[in-house]
Amino acid sequence: MSSLPMSFEPLELDDARWREILTPDEYRVLRREATERSGSSPLNEEKRAGTYVCAGCNLALFSSEHKFESGTGWPSFYQPIHPDHIGTRKDFRLIWPRTEYHCARCGGHQGHVFDDGPQPTGKRWCNNGAALDFVPEGEDLPELRAS
Repeated sequence: MSSLPMSFEPLELDDARWREILTPDEYRVLRREATERSGSSPLNEEKRAGTYVCAGCNLALFSSEHKFESGTGWPSFYQPIHPDHIGTRKDFRLIWPRTEYHCARCGGHQGHVFDDGPQPTGKRWCNNGAALDFVPEGEDLPELRAS
């Protein structure tokens, strides 16, 4: 597996370009902050060793080593692959505030982080499967997507 990029340039594309390169489901989740239906992503059942990358720009976000079955119907992880690959902000769209997270490179919405995960972090990074692609162990990570 190729090494992880630890520094990268932000990827800023206009809306028309995002619509060209993303599937409709990826676009709704990554660019419009939609939430896919619980249990709808095949990545929730993915058990192989590998890396989960942003479906928008291919930045490595999570390792299968940190994935766990949360019972929520969404792929869940107890920590990101590298803290610089994730950005967070408060989300006030529901009655209570939540912490939303996104890909630090392209800004694509990934999901929300909660304080009910397993040790060693106690966090549950609850991700939309449509926002991720899976790269099995032994395969090279895809190049970071350019414009």
